[in-house]
Amino acid sequence: MKKNKIALQILAFGLIAFTFIACDEDYATLESDVINNDIATNFDILSEKHNIITYTKALNPNDKPVQTNGLGLSTLGLYDDVYGRTTASFVTQLSASSYDPDFGDGTIIDSVVVTIPFFSTSTGFDDDGNVTYEVDSILPKDDTYKPIKLRIFENNYFIRDFDPYSSENESQVYYSNKSAAGSGDFSGALEGEELIFVDYNDAIDPVMSVVSNEIIINNNGYVLSDVNDIDDDGNKTVLQTQTPGIRVMLDPTFWQNKIIDKEGDAVLSNQNNFLNYFKGLYFKAEAINNEGSFLILDTSSSNANITIYYKKLTSATDDGTDTDTSSYVLNFGPNRINFYDNNFTTPIDSGEPTTGDSKIYLKGGEGSIAGIKLFNGEDLDDAPELNTFENFKNEFVVTDEDGKFVSSKRLVNEANLVFYVDRNQLDMANEVSDNEPNRLYLYDMDNKTPLIDYFLDATNTSLPSFSKFSHLGILERDESNDDKGVKYKLRITEHINNLLVRDSTNVELGLAVSLSVNLENSTLGLTQKKVQNSNDFTVPIGSILTPRGTILHGNSSEDETKRVYLEIYYTEPN
Repeated sequence: MKKNKIALQILAFGLIAFTFIACDEDYATLESDVINNDIATNFDILSEKHNIITYTKALNPNDKPVQTNGLGLSTLGLYDDVYGRTTASFVTQLSASSYDPDFGDGTIIDSVVVTIPFFSTSTGFDDDGNVTYEVDSILPKDDTYKPIKLRIFENNYFIRDFDPYSSENESQVYYSNKSAAGSGDFSGALEGEELIFVDYNDAIDPVMSVVSNEIIINNNGYVLSDVNDIDDDGNKTVLQTQTPGIRVMLDPTFWQNKIIDKEGDAVLSNQNNFLNYFKGLYFKAEAINNEGSFLILDTSSSNANITIYYKKLTSATDDGTDTDTSSYVLNFGPNRINFYDNNFTTPIDSGEPTTGDSKIYLKGGEGSIAGIKLFNGEDLDDAPELNTFENFKNEFVVTDEDGKFVSSKRLVNEANLVFYVDRNQLDMANEVSDNEPNRLYLYDMDNKTPLIDYFLDATNTSLPSFSKFSHLGILERDESNDDKGVKYKLRITEHINNLLVRDSTNVELGLAVSLSVNLENSTLGLTQKKVQNSNDFTVPIGSILTPRGTILHGNSSEDETKRVYLEIYYTEPN
């Protein structure tokens, strides 16, 4: 029996190591100490490599689109990389700042403004004293960004909170291919009446005219002026400045009919009535000269809204009438859904989970993740012979007849998963280094949570690019070769120690590109989203929100020097 074999091995080791096991209690305390060959005369620092199984898990939009409601952020625009083109759009409900409004008498709309700020940080002031900014979360990152064409439609599809086809009153799930769980495709209802973009011309008298739908993307903030308050020099009075973002004016006619003229109507009396009446807006991005940019937007922010500026009559005087200026705000939400339209020139197919793949294809959005099996994906079993995992565990720890930890033979100092970038594949596609994802996210695929190393990583900061880098190592780049990616090293020391010392299950791991590793905290309740037609396949939200992708060498790569491996550094008595 396997238990007898383990007992004999323990006894043999005990006879050989008799001279130092009397210090077992002191030896066990070394697990948390820093040991190296300069100070350790009775211990050797050794390392070994283990083969692992890695394979691609593809999200095929025909049968495996990913859930895209409840993401917190929204994406909009176009992105080109080694895989082809991804075009993102989104639909959002609108919630009013107040219900049963009193707009007043003689109400006339001055302007209607859509504002969606970019993620940005202030960098100082220019020569005129204006605040300067640097925008973030716009891809590809560059000194200048390519514009996009933005079309905004009234949405005619009612977005539900709960799934009427569920017997357990579950929340409604919406998918990236414009479909809903239980009720299928709703793409035909998204493009209702299209809203017209307008702006004031430069004349002293404020006159609106129709303008193009081109969205210019840059680092500049907006200076807002009062078109009705012009000084003797013809300059408009500055009201405020806003951070960079999308800011467009819409033809007031639609909003006069849809909102202002409904004063006193039940449709504006409460949120439920309002959401049934006005089902939201659909934001659709298109290319300009077959080019564009990809925007990650915080549509949950109160600064992302539609603001209706209007005048109302306050009193009549001998000189005419007095008016007062006011506003009515429609915020984005509560429900928002992202959609992806992929035109992949490099198809992504699911790989072989039993033997692994030669190449690992990782792509955000509606792309792909990877599965990782340590020690052939095996765990403790009742078979008489030792399997791969049990052999590994037997080399490092002493266990009882039930396979439970008793004491250490070796102490794991560091354990890393090392993935090499497939430079041949990326270079043949002329992939630019800026498109390569700086961060990958590693997680427990079975339990849908981050690894223990994630929570113990002290490098947690508010800056996603530099957070959790001890566990989720940043892409190592070759400065002598245009900063092209070389490899990722992901530290899983505590995960391995859990397998050895705390008798944890050898679960399958998942690997995905990530927009921000700070999003992947299970306490947020947003860590992963469902994949359609699958009971257990989920995807991290950080992967859904980024369009970036890469190609890595797998465990059966033709280049044996670049095959993925598990590297373990350990301390052993000499």
